[in-house]
Amino acid sequence: MQKKLKKPDLKRIRITDELFGQYAGRIGEKILDYQWKILTDDLEGSEPTYCIENFRIAAGEKKGERKGVVFQDTDLYKWLESVAFSIAGGMAGIYEEKADEVIDLISRAQESDGYLNTYFQINAPERKWKNLIEGHELYTSGHMMEAAAAYYVITGKEKILEVARKNADLICRVFGKEEGQIHGYPGHEEVEVGLIKLYKVTGENRYLEQAKYFIDERGTEPNYIRKEEAERNGEPEFFPEFKDYDLEYSQAHKPPREQTEAVGHAVRDMYMCAAMADLAEEYEDKELENACIKIWDNMTKRRMYITGGIGSSGFRERFTTDYDLPNDSGYCETCASIGLMMFGQRMASLTGKASYYDEVERALYNTVLAGINIEGNRYFYVNPLEVVPQFCTEHTSMQHVKAVRQKWFSVACCPPNIARTLASLGQYIYALGDDALYIHQFISSSIKTEVNEANISLEMASDLLESGKVSIKAEVSAETALMIRVPGFSKSGDIRVDGTETDVDVADGYVRLGISSGSHTIELKFDTAPKWLAANNNVRENAGKMALMKGPMVYCLEEEDNGDHLSEVYVKQGTEIEVDKPDERLAGRLPVLKYKGYRVKSAGVGSDELYGEVKFEKEETELKAVPYSQWNNRSDGEMLVWQKAVI
Repeated sequence: MQKKLKKPDLKRIRITDELFGQYAGRIGEKILDYQWKILTDDLEGSEPTYCIENFRIAAGEKKGERKGVVFQDTDLYKWLESVAFSIAGGMAGIYEEKADEVIDLISRAQESDGYLNTYFQINAPERKWKNLIEGHELYTSGHMMEAAAAYYVITGKEKILEVARKNADLICRVFGKEEGQIHGYPGHEEVEVGLIKLYKVTGENRYLEQAKYFIDERGTEPNYIRKEEAERNGEPEFFPEFKDYDLEYSQAHKPPREQTEAVGHAVRDMYMCAAMADLAEEYEDKELENACIKIWDNMTKRRMYITGGIGSSGFRERFTTDYDLPNDSGYCETCASIGLMMFGQRMASLTGKASYYDEVERALYNTVLAGINIEGNRYFYVNPLEVVPQFCTEHTSMQHVKAVRQKWFSVACCPPNIARTLASLGQYIYALGDDALYIHQFISSSIKTEVNEANISLEMASDLLESGKVSIKAEVSAETALMIRVPGFSKSGDIRVDGTETDVDVADGYVRLGISSGSHTIELKFDTAPKWLAANNNVRENAGKMALMKGPMVYCLEEEDNGDHLSEVYVKQGTEIEVDKPDERLAGRLPVLKYKGYRVKSAGVGSDELYGEVKFEKEETELKAVPYSQWNNRSDGEMLVWQKAVI
C-alpha cells in the first residue's frame, strides 16, 4: 500500500455522527467557552489558573509574579489550536476574534530574540535554558508551534506563525552540535512534533533538521541530563520527585534508535515516537522506522489496556513492565491515549499498514471519549478500569484516581488536548493518497476533496456501533479509488457497490475499490456482534476474568444499573448477550448490553467480622453494561470492566 499519506483539509470535512457529532458540537457550544473562562479566571467556583494573566505580565501590561505550573502556557496554546480546528469545522463562533486577541497578546509577550516562556521571562530570566529536565521550555514551544501551524493553515493569518518562527529560529541557534551551542534536548518531548509541523507549513528545512537533532542527541553519552543534574548537585528545582532522576522516565537511557520498549512517562514516550515516525518518513530512515515498530509492538502487545489506555503507574504517569496492567490503580492518562493516536496515525502513513488504526480507534472510542463528559465541562485525567469511590482517597496510593470527572486540574494538559483532538477528528477519519481517498474511521461525516485528477464529494453514514452497517455515497468527476480499512475487530463482512456484492482482496488491512466517474453507493457490513475477551495469562490482574466489547467499544458495569459491590459479579463463560435499546441519558444512541450473571456472597462471615467460615451463596442476577466511554455521565458510583468468569 502507499506510504506517506497526506492529511485532508479540515475545512472541507463536516462531522455528522450521532456520537462524535454530539461531542464535536459541544466544542463551539460550550467547550471553547468553558475553557476560555478557565484560562481567564472567569469561571465561578474554579481555582484560578493565571494563564492569561501570566502573558499580560510578560508583555509588561501588568505587574506581578508569574503563577501556576511551569508549563502553564501550553493550556492556552492547545486552546488556540482547538479554536483553529473549530474554525475549520465552522464551529468557532466568536472565538476566532478572541483567538486573534490572544495572538496579539502572545506576540507582545515575546522577547525580541524570539524567546517566549512566561515563567522564565517573569520569575527566573537568569535560568533560561538551564534546566531542560524540569523547565519544559521546549515542550511549551512545541505546543505553540503546533497551534501556530494549525491557525495559519486554516485562517491564513500569519501573526502567530511569525511568533512561532522567531521562537524556532532562536531554538535552532541555541541548540545543536556546534561549539557554543547547548548539546541537549527537552526533558519532555513535544518540540520535535512542533518543529516538524512548522517545517511542513514553511518549507524551512532547518526546522526539520532541528527536530532530527533533538531525537539523535537524546540518550547519547556523555548524557546531557546527568550533566544538568551535576550542575544542580542533584537537587530538583521544580519537582521534588525528580531527585535521583531515572533516565528511562524521559526516554534518555539510550538513543531512540536503539530503544525497543515503551518506557518512562507515557505522554513523553508517545510524543517522542510520533516525531520519530515523522522523521523516519521524511528521511526514509529505516533504522528509525524499525525502532518505532518495536516500541509500538511492545506497547500494544504487552503494555496497553483493552481500552487503549497506556501508562499503568500512578507514580510518575509511566509505563512499568510487560503485562503490569492493574485495573483499579491504572493511570491511563487521557493525554497518553491521544499521544497513542498521534503515533498510530503516523505509523500507518509510514508503513502503509491499516492495522495501526485499530489501536487509534481503540483509544479514541474508549479512553479519549471517557476523558470528557457529555456536557463538555468535566474531565478525567486518569482512566482506570475499575472504580470503587470510597477507596479513591487522598494521601494514599489511590489518590490519583478520581471517581467523578473534575472541573479542571492544576496540571491541566488533558482538557485542552481532548478539545483539539475532537475538533480535528477529520484527520483520523480520512487521508489522501496519490490515487485514492483513504477511509480509516467509520464516523458519519462528509468530505470534498481532490485526488489526482478526480474531484470527490463523499458522504458517509455510519451505524457501525449498532448494526455494523456503513453507507458511503460518492460523487466523483473521474476514475479514482477508495482505500477502506477493514477493522481488526470484524472477523467477517461484506461490501456492495451500487447494490452488487463485491469480492475484494484485503492487503495490509485495506480493501481497494476502484470507482468510475459518476455517482456510487458503497455499502459495508462489519461484524460488530458483542463478544467476550480474555487477557493474556501473564496479565495476572485479569486471570479468570472476561471483558465485553461490541465493535471498537469496551463495555463496563456501573452501579447505576447493577448496584454496588460489583466485585461480587460472576459471568458464565459463553453467556449470551442481548443488544438492548440505548439509554437516552448517554451520548450517541449507543446500545446497552444485557446478560445474566451471578452474585457470589460470603455468608459465613458476620457483618461485624473481617474473616470467618467459608460459606458462599450464589444468586442469579440480570446485568446491564454500557460503553466504558460513557461511565459516570448519569450518576456517581462503582464501575467495572473485567468480570470474573464461571467455567
